[in-house]
Amino acid sequence: MSANAIARRYAKALVQLAAEEGSVDKFNGELAKIEALFSAHPEIGSLLSNPAYGIEAKLETLKELAGRLALSGTIRNFLLLLQERNRMACLPAIFSCYGILADELSGVVRPVITSALPLDDARIAEIKAALEKSTGKKVILEVKIDSSLIGGVVTQIGDKVLDGSVKTQLTRIEDILQKG
Repeated sequence: MSANAIARRYAKALVQLAAEEGSVDKFNGELAKIEALFSAHPEIGSLLSNPAYGIEAKLETLKELAGRLALSGTIRNFLLLLQERNRMACLPAIFSCYGILADELSGVVRPVITSALPLDDARIAEIKAALEKSTGKKVILEVKIDSSLIGGVVTQIGDKVLDGSVKTQLTRIEDILQKG
Protein backbone atom coordinates (compact mmCIF):
# COMPACT_ATOMS: atom_id res chain seq x y z
CA MET A 1 0.00 0.00 0.00
CA SER A 2 1.37 3.42 -0.89
CA ALA A 3 2.33 5.96 1.75
CA ASN A 4 -0.41 8.33 0.57
CA ALA A 5 -3.07 5.63 0.90
CA ILE A 6 -1.82 4.79 4.38
CA ALA A 7 -1.79 8.46 5.40
CA ARG A 8 -5.28 9.00 4.02
CA ARG A 9 -6.61 5.97 5.91
CA TYR A 10 -5.18 7.15 9.23
CA ALA A 11 -6.28 10.75 8.62
CA LYS A 12 -9.79 9.61 7.75
CA ALA A 13 -10.02 7.57 10.95
CA LEU A 14 -8.77 10.53 12.99
CA VAL A 15 -11.28 12.90 11.36
CA GLN A 16 -14.09 10.46 12.17
CA LEU A 17 -12.97 10.32 15.81
CA ALA A 18 -12.72 14.10 15.90
CA ALA A 19 -16.22 14.46 14.47
CA GLU A 20 -17.61 12.07 17.08
CA GLU A 21 -15.93 14.08 19.85
CA GLY A 22 -16.79 17.44 18.26
CA SER A 23 -13.08 18.27 18.21
CA VAL A 24 -12.19 18.62 14.52
CA ASP A 25 -10.67 22.09 14.93
CA LYS A 26 -9.06 21.22 18.25
CA PHE A 27 -7.33 18.18 16.74
CA ASN A 28 -6.24 20.28 13.75
CA GLY A 29 -4.59 22.73 16.14
CA GLU A 30 -2.89 19.92 18.06
CA LEU A 31 -1.60 18.36 14.84
CA ALA A 32 -0.24 21.78 13.85
CA LYS A 33 1.66 21.92 17.17
CA ILE A 34 3.16 18.50 16.51
CA GLU A 35 4.07 19.41 12.95
CA ALA A 36 5.75 22.62 14.13
CA LEU A 37 7.70 20.71 16.77
CA PHE A 38 8.91 18.07 14.32
CA SER A 39 9.84 20.77 11.78
CA ALA A 40 11.77 22.79 14.34
CA HIS A 41 13.48 19.70 15.80
CA PRO A 42 14.10 17.07 13.10
CA GLU A 43 16.19 15.09 15.58
CA ILE A 44 12.92 13.98 17.23
CA GLY A 45 11.85 12.24 14.03
CA SER A 46 15.30 10.72 13.71
CA LEU A 47 15.12 9.38 17.25
CA LEU A 48 11.66 7.89 16.70
CA SER A 49 12.79 6.11 13.53
CA ASN A 50 16.16 4.94 14.87
CA PRO A 51 16.18 1.14 15.32
CA ALA A 52 18.85 1.46 18.03
CA TYR A 53 16.17 2.66 20.45
CA GLY A 54 13.58 0.21 21.70
CA ILE A 55 9.87 0.70 21.22
CA GLU A 56 9.33 1.39 24.92
CA ALA A 57 11.85 4.27 24.89
CA LYS A 58 10.18 5.72 21.80
CA LEU A 59 6.72 5.45 23.35
CA GLU A 60 7.95 7.13 26.55
CA THR A 61 9.43 9.94 24.45
CA LEU A 62 6.08 10.43 22.69
CA LYS A 63 4.20 10.40 26.00
CA GLU A 64 6.53 13.08 27.36
CA LEU A 65 6.12 15.20 24.21
CA ALA A 66 2.33 14.83 24.38
CA GLY A 67 2.39 15.99 27.98
CA ARG A 68 4.57 19.00 27.25
CA LEU A 69 2.40 20.02 24.29
CA ALA A 70 -0.79 19.48 26.35
CA LEU A 71 -2.24 17.18 23.70
CA SER A 72 -5.62 15.50 24.13
CA GLY A 73 -5.74 11.84 25.01
CA THR A 74 -6.99 10.96 21.55
CA ILE A 75 -4.08 12.63 19.75
CA ARG A 76 -1.63 11.18 22.29
CA ASN A 77 -2.99 7.69 21.69
CA PHE A 78 -2.97 8.30 17.95
CA LEU A 79 0.75 9.13 18.04
CA LEU A 80 1.46 6.06 20.16
CA LEU A 81 -0.47 3.88 17.71
CA LEU A 82 1.51 5.30 14.78
CA GLN A 83 4.76 4.54 16.60
CA GLU A 84 3.68 1.02 17.52
CA ARG A 85 2.76 0.31 13.91
CA ASN A 86 5.95 1.92 12.60
CA ARG A 87 4.01 4.62 10.70
CA MET A 88 5.67 7.78 12.05
CA ALA A 89 7.23 8.40 8.63
CA CYS A 90 3.68 8.97 7.33
CA LEU A 91 3.02 11.76 9.83
CA PRO A 92 3.56 14.73 7.43
CA ALA A 93 1.21 13.16 4.88
CA ILE A 94 -1.32 12.43 7.64
CA PHE A 95 -1.22 16.11 8.68
CA SER A 96 -1.92 17.16 5.11
CA CYS A 97 -4.72 14.64 4.56
CA TYR A 98 -6.31 15.50 7.91
CA GLY A 99 -6.46 19.18 6.97
CA ILE A 100 -8.14 18.40 3.66
CA LEU A 101 -10.65 15.98 5.18
CA ALA A 102 -11.39 18.33 8.09
CA ASP A 103 -12.07 21.15 5.63
CA GLU A 104 -14.43 18.92 3.63
CA LEU A 105 -16.28 17.96 6.79
CA SER A 106 -16.51 21.58 7.96
CA GLY A 107 -17.54 22.91 4.55
CA VAL A 108 -14.41 25.00 4.12
CA VAL A 109 -12.50 25.67 0.91
CA ARG A 110 -9.03 27.26 0.80
CA PRO A 111 -8.46 28.91 -2.57
CA VAL A 112 -5.20 30.60 -3.50
CA ILE A 113 -5.54 33.95 -5.21
CA THR A 114 -2.48 35.12 -7.15
CA SER A 115 -2.42 38.72 -8.32
CA ALA A 116 0.10 40.82 -10.20
CA LEU A 117 -0.34 43.69 -7.74
CA PRO A 118 -1.27 43.81 -4.05
CA LEU A 119 -5.04 43.70 -3.55
CA ASP A 120 -6.78 46.04 -1.14
CA ASP A 121 -9.04 44.67 1.60
CA ALA A 122 -12.21 45.65 -0.22
CA ARG A 123 -11.18 43.71 -3.36
CA ILE A 124 -10.21 40.66 -1.28
CA ALA A 125 -13.57 40.77 0.50
CA GLU A 126 -15.34 41.03 -2.86
CA ILE A 127 -13.46 38.01 -4.25
CA LYS A 128 -14.12 36.05 -1.06
CA ALA A 129 -17.86 36.80 -1.20
CA ALA A 130 -18.04 35.76 -4.86
CA LEU A 131 -16.21 32.50 -4.13
CA GLU A 132 -18.44 31.74 -1.14
CA LYS A 133 -21.48 32.32 -3.31
CA SER A 134 -20.20 30.12 -6.16
CA THR A 135 -18.91 27.26 -3.97
CA GLY A 136 -21.54 27.42 -1.24
CA LYS A 137 -18.77 26.93 1.33
CA LYS A 138 -16.85 29.03 3.80
CA VAL A 139 -13.79 30.49 2.06
CA ILE A 140 -10.40 31.01 3.67
CA LEU A 141 -8.29 32.88 1.14
CA GLU A 142 -4.56 32.79 0.68
CA VAL A 143 -3.36 35.78 -1.34
CA LYS A 144 -0.07 35.74 -3.25
CA ILE A 145 1.65 38.29 -5.46
CA ASP A 146 3.30 37.33 -8.77
CA SER A 147 4.39 40.31 -10.86
CA SER A 148 4.97 38.09 -13.91
CA LEU A 149 1.17 37.94 -14.38
CA ILE A 150 1.29 41.58 -15.59
CA GLY A 151 -2.31 42.12 -14.43
CA GLY A 152 -5.45 40.25 -13.43
CA VAL A 153 -5.97 37.40 -10.98
CA VAL A 154 -5.46 33.64 -10.99
CA THR A 155 -7.66 31.64 -8.61
CA GLN A 156 -6.84 28.06 -7.66
CA ILE A 157 -9.36 25.97 -5.74
CA GLY A 158 -7.95 22.49 -5.24
CA ASP A 159 -7.02 21.27 -8.71
CA LYS A 160 -9.25 23.76 -10.52
CA VAL A 161 -7.60 26.94 -11.86
CA LEU A 162 -9.46 30.04 -13.03
CA ASP A 163 -6.91 32.12 -14.92
CA GLY A 164 -7.88 35.73 -15.60
CA SER A 165 -4.33 37.04 -15.89
CA VAL A 166 -3.14 39.40 -18.60
CA LYS A 167 -0.16 37.12 -19.18
CA THR A 168 -2.43 34.20 -20.15
CA GLN A 169 -4.60 36.41 -22.35
CA LEU A 170 -1.52 37.69 -24.18
CA THR A 171 -0.28 34.13 -24.64
CA ARG A 172 -3.65 33.14 -26.15
CA ILE A 173 -3.59 36.12 -28.52
CA GLU A 174 -0.04 35.24 -29.54
CA ASP A 175 -1.09 31.64 -30.27
CA ILE A 176 -4.04 32.82 -32.37
CA LEU A 177 -1.84 35.21 -34.35
CA GLN A 178 0.81 32.55 -34.98
CA LYS A 179 -1.75 30.02 -36.19
CA GLY A 180 -3.22 32.70 -38.43
